[in-house]
Amino acid sequence: MDLSSRSLSDYPISGHWSNLYLGGRGIGARILLEELTEMGNPLSESNILVFATGPFQGTGLLGAGRHAVLSLSPKTGSVADSYVGGYFGHELAHTGYHGIIVRGISPDPVVLVVVEGKPQLLSADDVWGQGTGRTEEILRDRYPRSHIASIGIAGENLVQSACIIHDRSHAAGRPGLGAVMGSKRLKAVVVRGHQEKRLYDRDRFQRERIAYSRLFLDGSMEALSRYGTARLVVPLSELGILPTRNFQQGMYEDAKLISGERMADTILVGRESCAGCPIRCKRQVRTTSMGRNVTPDFGGPEYETVAAFGSLCLCNDLPSIALANQLCNEYGVDTISAGVACAFLMEASEKGMIKEDIKWGDSEVIIRVIEQIAHRQGIGDKIADGLEGFAEKIGASHAMTIKGVELPMHEPRGKQGLAITYATSYRGATHMEAIHDTSLDIDDPAPELGARRIRDRFSLEDKSDMVKLFEDLRSFENSLILCIFTSRRLGKYYQYPELRSLLEAASGISVSADDMLKIGERNYTLLQLLRKCMGSKQEEDKLPERFHEPLTSGASAGHAVDQCELQEAISNYYANRGYVACSPNDNTLQMLDMEECIPRARSLENRSKTTRE
Repeated sequence: MDLSSRSLSDYPISGHWSNLYLGGRGIGARILLEELTEMGNPLSESNILVFATGPFQGTGLLGAGRHAVLSLSPKTGSVADSYVGGYFGHELAHTGYHGIIVRGISPDPVVLVVVEGKPQLLSADDVWGQGTGRTEEILRDRYPRSHIASIGIAGENLVQSACIIHDRSHAAGRPGLGAVMGSKRLKAVVVRGHQEKRLYDRDRFQRERIAYSRLFLDGSMEALSRYGTARLVVPLSELGILPTRNFQQGMYEDAKLISGERMADTILVGRESCAGCPIRCKRQVRTTSMGRNVTPDFGGPEYETVAAFGSLCLCNDLPSIALANQLCNEYGVDTISAGVACAFLMEASEKGMIKEDIKWGDSEVIIRVIEQIAHRQGIGDKIADGLEGFAEKIGASHAMTIKGVELPMHEPRGKQGLAITYATSYRGATHMEAIHDTSLDIDDPAPELGARRIRDRFSLEDKSDMVKLFEDLRSFENSLILCIFTSRRLGKYYQYPELRSLLEAASGISVSADDMLKIGERNYTLLQLLRKCMGSKQEEDKLPERFHEPLTSGASAGHAVDQCELQEAISNYYANRGYVACSPNDNTLQMLDMEECIPRARSLENRSKTTRE
């Protein structure tokens, strides 16, 4: 849809593209390369926002209740993708469309409605200015049984950490794509459909889908189901890699007070699921904090949120963390970004760098900062335009960001392979692409791929090849669009042969283990190619200075990321990828069957260079 002209049309995807890129991030990134006319301001009319599904969305396959959103990020100024669970992607696939491309800027706020295969652009006058909860109430009354992606006040106010909230509790977060949606004055997307997903061999797919689901019913996922991702809080603290006190420490003495187990014993009232998934790891909580009710409608805090508002800020008040989560979902604010901002302000206040009195562990301050960011009030207005930029203005070196993106709740000093992905990712600090070194503490974790031995989590030695391998694997998963908790199960639960067979049954596309990695590498390289079009330099590939200082306590005490060793590992990593510095060259693109991308990328790169000059 072109919002500037209010026009709607179909965009055909060729079989050639489907074979090369599969779907999800691959097709979405290929559309951006093809359709972007310039790599300029992400909040300008020229930017494009893509909602993409993959070959498994709409099939009911366990782990496929996800979809991708891609665009240029207001945080990085470069390309970014975000993945979100729930039912929206499943429902979108049943409308008869594989995705949505959003261009231009609407003169007035609008809602896109795709019901039973008929897209319409309608006025958003009655929902503009509303939170995501009220927006969904109004739209679902109008379109029963629909699923809704919407922005809150933060997206309308073009806050850099704004995200797109789906069905109140599922967020396409991190890169600030809610601000992109807000800049286009697109308040919400409503989808509902009953078209059956076309499958290459339906009977075979259904047999294999059932068999695949049984792999997850052996009790191995019980802890995730019972305690959610917040079950990681205590184990990571015991390993000395739970981000604490703005990454100054790796263990938190009150970890048990904010753990998934504590949540289950106190405020948990239910569990929700994504489409087709029996694990039900999503939390639903009910409690009160500061005189406010926290309701199950907005879900409940997961690990990243618990650590960001909890250990990172030295806050052990679980009900207030649940309230912070609810407000972020209502306003459409990324919880990781908001938590990192709060911890930054607490340290800045402690050091006398700001006039505001913001003390460690003060839950009322955390809630106030979230509201100030969303509404662009007080110090929140300064944070809303980017934490990294604000830190530079006040001369602070403790903003935990990479390429403008706040760090997720994973400590690279105790998982050093993660440091390579953190530094080199096109989308800034991300843990969703990376290898987590603690997953390599078993023999033969990925036998089909050559990962056959245990590697030291405190060392960068011999990690560059593993980082590339697992990034390519995750890129393949993000092209199918599968949940990381169901797809990346290593050791005896390695199930990629089953996934490749399911892909063949669903689409007719047959891939070997080598093909799988090549598709992943191709689609990862496609996104790095878009980064190249922005004129990015390898000098940007670095960590916050804090990670070059050793942790002082806990099981990871004494370990730091050595700056020289990191740069050597990064150089080896790019050499393994066949890049020149951080950029794929023509030979690499040809080896990956991406010759068609070369002239388009060169044109975009020249336009970007002209704009910068």
